[in-house]
Amino acid sequence: MYDLNGKVAIITGGASGMGRAASILFAQHGANVVLADLNAAAGEEVAKLASESGNVALFQRTDVSVETDVAALVARATKAFGRLDIMFNNAGIGGAVGPLEGISVEDWDRTQAVCLRGVFLGMKYAVAPMRAAGGGSIISTASIAGIDGYPNLHAYSAAKAGVVNLTRSAALEFACDRIRVNCIAPGGISTPILYGFAGGNKAAVDAMLAQGQPIEAGTNLNVPGYDSLIKLDGYDNVFVGNAALEADAKTVSQYQF
Repeated sequence: MYDLNGKVAIITGGASGMGRAASILFAQHGANVVLADLNAAAGEEVAKLASESGNVALFQRTDVSVETDVAALVARATKAFGRLDIMFNNAGIGGAVGPLEGISVEDWDRTQAVCLRGVFLGMKYAVAPMRAAGGGSIISTASIAGIDGYPNLHAYSAAKAGVVNLTRSAALEFACDRIRVNCIAPGGISTPILYGFAGGNKAAVDAMLAQGQPIEAGTNLNVPGYDSLIKLDGYDNVFVGNAALEADAKTVSQYQF
């Protein structure tokens, strides 16, 4: 239904969770994929799974908070495939949690480095090859925490709010280059980031999500945002930019009257 044939995509945080699912899905829809993560073993496994679609999927070990790593990631994609069409800035961490007064500067900075600087660097290095290709699509993973804010998630909420507004400013700057810039803002998704908040207890996270969201808890493969990711990256969506798509199981809207 959605055609990504001939496109080249970079997906960060591709070894697990949403990035893993997106890597496989993009390849199934025709894209060649370079997925990036710090977890090399899991990343290589995802690349192997994605390649079963018949398209090429490569893994590049990358710390998205390190500029030289991101530059090397983009260089790998353009060297291997000759172009870059899609940058999915998805890598993230839960980061510093708890009462604001108890957050260390080091934990705060690490959260911003991965969740916000990583998105900035992904955008920065994707622009030149996309401009050379005549356009492209940059999508970043924000969060409903960056739209509404949540107690004890101060660093994460601040970083994700930065992603939303960086998306808006970048969309305006690069529209003339036919580079579309959008972000998705998921609600609670059953992924390793949330498991970390519960001591690795997936069952506890799933129970919490089932209780707190009006419709079924999101999983790696049933998030409506994935369908929209493919739509946003399609050749025919040249007019869609500067959007923050909430994929939150109506968590936010249930409180809006």
